[in-house]
Amino acid sequence: MMSFQPRCTLKNGTTIPAIGLGTWKSERQLVGKAVCDALKIGYRHIDCASIYGNETEIGEAIEYSRKAFKISRDDLWLTSKLWNDCHQPEFVRPALLQTLQDLKLERLDLYLIHWPVSQRHGIKIAKEANEQISRTELPLSETWKAMEALVKEGLIREIGVSNFSSNKLHALMKSATIQPCMNQVERHPYLQQTSLVSTCEQSKIAITAYSPLGSGGSNNLNLLQEPLIQDISGQYNCAPAQVLLAWGLAKNTIVIPKSIHPQRLQSNLDSINIQLQKDDISRIDTLERHHRFNDGTIWALKDGHYTCASLWDDDNPSVESQ
Repeated sequence: MMSFQPRCTLKNGTTIPAIGLGTWKSERQLVGKAVCDALKIGYRHIDCASIYGNETEIGEAIEYSRKAFKISRDDLWLTSKLWNDCHQPEFVRPALLQTLQDLKLERLDLYLIHWPVSQRHGIKIAKEANEQISRTELPLSETWKAMEALVKEGLIREIGVSNFSSNKLHALMKSATIQPCMNQVERHPYLQQTSLVSTCEQSKIAITAYSPLGSGGSNNLNLLQEPLIQDISGQYNCAPAQVLLAWGLAKNTIVIPKSIHPQRLQSNLDSINIQLQKDDISRIDTLERHHRFNDGTIWALKDGHYTCASLWDDDNPSVESQ
């Protein structure tokens, strides 16, 4: 187990392990072992979501690992997310209770609005415009108010958002009683989101980077094969993935790489020991391409309420098509 792991400090002083295990696209039959392996070698931060369809298996793995490896609940940080079909206030609490049941928890550490996109209850992925709910009909402030109530009830420690632009953050903060502490977004050298990062820093909102290795889409761009990343990995005698994670950590973001392979789990965790020089960080910064692997086109339906332009607002200077 690692003797020291960097932590991110939230505005209220709460700290989170700066590297966690992502579970998006982790198959149900494999994710349990991956979580057990991760907790055994020292991970203490697990990132989940109801839409991933694997929280039951994750919960069983966490319960087993806590007993087997004598891990205190206080040492774990567990995040989950509210899906798009549960944004109406009356569905927020039942959604959380289901996640708590699946994860075998009495309280969740962090609960995020997964996307600023709303759908009719029971519709997991909207295919038709009439399955979506417009922002006029359902302001995000109403969903947020229902989440604030869960904090006051003691079911959640912290609340935040995911895939929110600067504009949407500002709008939410105007009406919020409890300010969002986290914005989980796609972030890697090809998509550095400097404007959004600045907004979050000014508002003391922490950033969690999903797809920190550039995964999540199918195209010709591959960060792990980027010549500059490979060159730097050779200098540090480490894997390209470790360079990317070390870069993310150096940028004061939380990183949540996903893996189900024990060796990669260990390698990813070991990235905390790599201290990139300022010159190398600056070289990596030059890789900016404003490229989203997860560009949100799935929500842009014909005659629908959401478009990529309205989704990303000013934080999306040039989305490249996949």
